[in-house]
Amino acid sequence: MLDVKNSIERLDWTVNHHFLHIQAQHEFMRAWAIQFELAYTDFRTIQMALQSDGSHHELLARFSYAYEAIYPYEYEFAANGLAGFNAKFADKIDDYKSAVDKFNDIFKEVKALNPA
Repeated sequence: MLDVKNSIERLDWTVNHHFLHIQAQHEFMRAWAIQFELAYTDFRTIQMALQSDGSHHELLARFSYAYEAIYPYEYEFAANGLAGFNAKFADKIDDYKSAVDKFNDIFKEVKALNPA
């Protein structure tokens, strides 16, 4: 697999940090939106690395599905702030946490393909 170590590190940090930020009900800040956009780029970079390898189709599919389950939560916060997030997902924080946990479990497999 292509060396995507930096993308892996940034995506790992961002997904988990953003969940904690929203769970703690911290207000929106511009840096958060920038991190969100960069995390999506890192996600796509990792996808391309898995695709170009050609031997990890099943992991690619699970990884993509896991990140796409997190994306709507982060997008809502990035687009509409804490109030918008709470209007849409206030009663879904446990679902968001489950999606992050599932992502983390699958992401361990991706990390193992691209050791430090």
